[in-house]
Amino acid sequence: MRRREFIASVGSTALAWPLTARAQQPGRVQRRIGVLMNTTADDPLGQAESAAFAQGLQQLGWEVGGNVQIDTRWGAGDTDRFRKYAAELVASAPDVVLATANSIVGDLQQASRTVPIVFVTTIDPVGSGLVASLARPGGNATGFIVSEFSMNAKLLELLKEIAPGVTRVAVVRDPFVPAGSGGFAAIQTAAPSFGVELTPVGVHDAAEIEHGITEFARDLNGGIIVVGPPSSMQRYRDLTVTLAAQHRLPAVYFSLAFVGAGGLVSYGADIIDQYRRSATYVDRILKGEKPADLPVQAPNKYELVINLKTAKALGLTVPESLLARADQVIE
Repeated sequence: MRRREFIASVGSTALAWPLTARAQQPGRVQRRIGVLMNTTADDPLGQAESAAFAQGLQQLGWEVGGNVQIDTRWGAGDTDRFRKYAAELVASAPDVVLATANSIVGDLQQASRTVPIVFVTTIDPVGSGLVASLARPGGNATGFIVSEFSMNAKLLELLKEIAPGVTRVAVVRDPFVPAGSGGFAAIQTAAPSFGVELTPVGVHDAAEIEHGITEFARDLNGGIIVVGPPSSMQRYRDLTVTLAAQHRLPAVYFSLAFVGAGGLVSYGADIIDQYRRSATYVDRILKGEKPADLPVQAPNKYELVINLKTAKALGLTVPESLLARADQVIE
């Protein structure tokens, strides 16, 4: 099954999950899991992530609606919602919370330093102050990182491979979080070897992104790189992809969600796999282990996704060598 079909199938499963969950049997102890997502409730990738987590739990013997209850909140990339929902979930006294992205974990830790947290899709949790170290987190949070800062240089390499004529690159990033500033620094280090000039574009609001990309596009030979974290970019995903298409700028993204929305290329960790793997840590915590003793884990694999329809619209011919390395090709 191709990956996009898998996302669609598990997404529909997630939507149907509450209807198929069995009623709790008398006398059974029901554990409670809070989940705080950074997407909207109807986002296909968000639904696929949620379903992968639920399926991972099921494989470990947890029956959603039976011996475990899942309370999911959808932050839709809105920092105010993140803070509100973090406080609400902590107040509901869950046994453990699954959180996505650094800022959401930070909001949960502001609300409680004792409720166990398992995170996914985070970047540099040590630098962000979420854990003391990767090997020994030491607090109430642990989980799975999405990448190292150095991986952002790979995005520049891919951009030059698919669009060799690019000599100017707009780097769309959040400068106020370690992932954004660290990612930009990694690209800066690699830029001279690729002969490109960088222009940073902030993501404070839609107007800043639109102005930054529009001004950048006035000159020739431009391209775009979009750096994580997911929580900063989720609400502007469609806008960024639309602007890249409007100005005919080849763009490489950190997440396949952008390619699914019409972006050109993405390279990053297998996020669906991270959500499935996160169930193992939730299971261990529900059985008595502490986040402080569970090491933060790195991705098992990275995925390259290419949208050939977008490449054709931009007049680009994707090298066969790049197509051969792709984990998914959207036609």
